[in-house]
Amino acid sequence: MNVLFATTSADSLGSGHPTGLWLDEFTIPYTALSKAGVTISVASPKGGPVPIDPKSIPSEAKRAKWFGALVALLSTRKLSEMTADGFDAIFVPGGHGPMIDLPHDANLQRLVAELDANGKLVAAVCHGAAALLNVRKANGHLFLEGRRLTGFTATEERLIGLKAVVPFMLEDALKSRGANFSSSLVPFFPYVVRDGNLITGQNPASATRIAMELLAALQGATPARLSPQPPVTPAVMTDGLTAP
Repeated sequence: MNVLFATTSADSLGSGHPTGLWLDEFTIPYTALSKAGVTISVASPKGGPVPIDPKSIPSEAKRAKWFGALVALLSTRKLSEMTADGFDAIFVPGGHGPMIDLPHDANLQRLVAELDANGKLVAAVCHGAAALLNVRKANGHLFLEGRRLTGFTATEERLIGLKAVVPFMLEDALKSRGANFSSSLVPFFPYVVRDGNLITGQNPASATRIAMELLAALQGATPARLSPQPPVTPAVMTDGLTAP
C-alpha cells in the first residue's frame, strides 16, 4: 500500500499572520498508516521543508512520538516531480496554508484527477479539502460536483476569529463547487464522511478518525456513509478550539 501525502508550502496568510501545515493533521495519520505497513511519500509545491503553523508546534513528548513524521517534513519532494503511478491514495492534511497554494496547484490537480480516474482513494482533512476545489475530471466536470464531504466549517472559522483573515470560507467554497457538504452538529467534534473513493474529515479533532477510515479503505473495507462519532472528551475539545 502506497500513499502520497500532499502538503502546503505556504507560511503566511498575509497581514503578518503566519500559517502552514497544522501538524496533528499530518503526524497522526502518518504515524498510524506507517505502523500499519503503509509506504508514504510526502510532496509539496516547493519541495523541501514544510512550514508548520506555530500554533501547532508539539510538546517534547509528542516530538518523540511523532519523530518519523517530523523527519519526513524536513525534506519533501516537489509535486511537479510526482506521478500517480504506484499510489493507492492521496491524502491532503490541513492548516490554513493549503488555502493559499493548493487550490491553484496544477500538479496537485493532475495527481488527484488521475488517481480518481483510476479508482484510487482521495482523502483530505480540515482545510486540506481546499486542494480539491478546482480539480476537474477528464470530461471537464468538477471533481467535487455532487460529492458528499466535510471540512472546516464557516462556524468554526468564525469561532476561532479568522473569518476576516482567511482568503475565503472553505465551507462556502466547497458548496459553490456543487459539493454536498455536511458537518457535526457541534463545532470541533470529530466528523468524517466517506463517499466512495473520497474520504474527508472536518477538523483537527478528526485526524485520528480519518486515519482509521483511510486505512480501512486501503485494506478494502466496505465504505460507511458516516463514521460514528465517539464521545468527545475535554481534551479533544481543547484541541479543536485551538485549531487553525
